[in-house]
Amino acid sequence: MKTDILKTVYIDGENLTLEDVELVARDRVKVELSKDAFGKINAARKFVEEVINEGTHVYGINTGFGALSNVIIPDNQIENLQLNLIRSHACGVGVPHSEEVTRAIILLRANTLAKGFSGIRLETVNTMLELLNKQVHPVIPSQGSVGASGDLVPLAHLALVLVGEGKAIYKGQTMSGLEALNKAGIKPIVLGAKEGLALTNGTQSMCGMATLRLLEAERLVKISDIAGAMTLEAIRGTSKAFDPKIQNLRRHPGQIATAKNLLKLLADSEIMLSHNDCGKIQDPYSVRCMPQVHGATRDALNYVRKVLEIEVNSATDNPLIFAEERETISGGNFHGQPLAFAMDFLGIAVAELASISERRIDKLIAPAFSDLPPFLTNDSGINSGLMIVQYTAASLVSENKILAHPASVDSIPTSLDKEDHVSMGATAALKAENIIKNTRNVLAIELLTAYQGINFLKTLSPGIGVKIAHETIGRTIPEISQDRVFSDDIYKIAEMINSNEILDRVQEVIGELE
Repeated sequence: MKTDILKTVYIDGENLTLEDVELVARDRVKVELSKDAFGKINAARKFVEEVINEGTHVYGINTGFGALSNVIIPDNQIENLQLNLIRSHACGVGVPHSEEVTRAIILLRANTLAKGFSGIRLETVNTMLELLNKQVHPVIPSQGSVGASGDLVPLAHLALVLVGEGKAIYKGQTMSGLEALNKAGIKPIVLGAKEGLALTNGTQSMCGMATLRLLEAERLVKISDIAGAMTLEAIRGTSKAFDPKIQNLRRHPGQIATAKNLLKLLADSEIMLSHNDCGKIQDPYSVRCMPQVHGATRDALNYVRKVLEIEVNSATDNPLIFAEERETISGGNFHGQPLAFAMDFLGIAVAELASISERRIDKLIAPAFSDLPPFLTNDSGINSGLMIVQYTAASLVSENKILAHPASVDSIPTSLDKEDHVSMGATAALKAENIIKNTRNVLAIELLTAYQGINFLKTLSPGIGVKIAHETIGRTIPEISQDRVFSDDIYKIAEMINSNEILDRVQEVIGELE
C-alpha cells in the first residue's frame, strides 16, 4: 500500500501491507478509504437491504447467531438484534490490548470491510477510521477469543465504542465510549442489518497482534546477529564458520543471510586478526552455528509473513455478500487456523533466539571459554559481576519453553457444539507476544554482557558493525567497574532494542542487514 508524502494510508481491502499496519499502529499516520472501495461497499450494502425487503431469510441478517441460527427475527427487531449481538459478545477479560495493537485491529477490520463483501454501510466504515484518525482507542480485553467465528469477543468491545457504549482511551484517559466520542467530535452509529455481525466476525484481533509481533520478530533476529557478533568478538572466536562456501553447500536462505550479516558486522576486526594463530580449534555451537539457528528462525518468519500478507487483505466474514452474483454464502473464512499455526511457529522460532543467546551469555561469563575475568568483573569475590544476569536469562528461556507449546493443537467446542472446532489463534498470538518480550530481554542481557566483555579488550578494535553497536550501548550504559543494579541496565538496553536505536545506528554505518 503506497503512502503519500503526507503519510496517509489508503485502504481498499486489497493492497494493505504489513508495514502500513505498523505505520498506523505505532506512528499513528492518517487512514482514509480509497475511492475504489466506495462502490464495492455500497453495492454489498444495497444487496443486504434488498434481501430484507424481499423477506429472504439469511444467517446474521434476519436470523439468530451460532446455535440460534434457526430463529427467524422480525424486521422490526433487526436493529435490536445487531445491538444485542455486540453487547452479549463483549465479555472479554484480562489485561487490555495496548493502544498499538488496538489501532492495528481497527485498521485491519476496516480494511476487510473495505473489500466489499460484508454488507456494511459506508458511514460505519468511515466512523471506524475516525476512531483511528482522532485517536479514540476502545478498551479491548486481550482474553476471550477462541479464534473461530472470528475474534468475536475482542471485536465486540471495539464495536461497542462505535455505538457509544463500552470504554475507550482518549488523550491518555479512560472513559466511557460515549464520552470519548463526544470529546473527539465523532457521532455514534446506529447499527443496521448485519452490521453487528460484520463488525465482529473476523480474524482481525489475532491478525493485528500477529502483524505487529512479526515485524518486531524480524528486527529481533537482526539484533540476535548483532549480539552474537559482539559475543564472538568478546570471547575471541573465529568467523571461519561463516564462510560463504559452507553456506552454499546447504542453501537455506536464512542461513546464507545470517552468515552475510555476521561477516558484515565483523569486517575489519582487529580482535579477529589478533588471534588468527591461537590454539582454539572450534567455537561452541552457540557461536559457530549462528547461521544455522538464526537462519532457521529467519526462514520461519518468512513463512509467517506470507500467511499474514494474505490474511490482512482477506474477507473473513460470515456470511459473505456477493453483490454481483446476488448471492449470500455462509462459509468459514473466520476460522483462524492459518494464523494459529503461524503464531505458534513464530513463538517457537523466536524462543530459539533466546535459547541460543543464553548459551552465549554463559560463555561470556566463564573464563574457561572467554579468557576474560570471571563474571566479567574486576575484584571478583567482593564483586559478583554479571553472574546473576545469566540466571535471569535462564529463567526467561525456561518460561519461553512453556509458552512455546502450540496453542493450535487444542480445540474446545462452543455454541452448543455448533462451533465444534476452533483454532485458538488468539491464544497463540498472545503467547508469541510474551515470548518476544522475554526474548528481547534475553538479548538485552547478551548485549550488556558482550559490551562489558569487549571493554576488557580496549587495545583492539572490533569489527565495524560491532564497534558501532558497542559505542551506541556505551552512550547509555557506563562501563561496569563494580557491582550495581543491573536490572536498570537491562531495561535501558531492552528499550534501545524496542526503539530500534541500536539496529538503526548499525545499519546507518554498515548498510541494511539481511
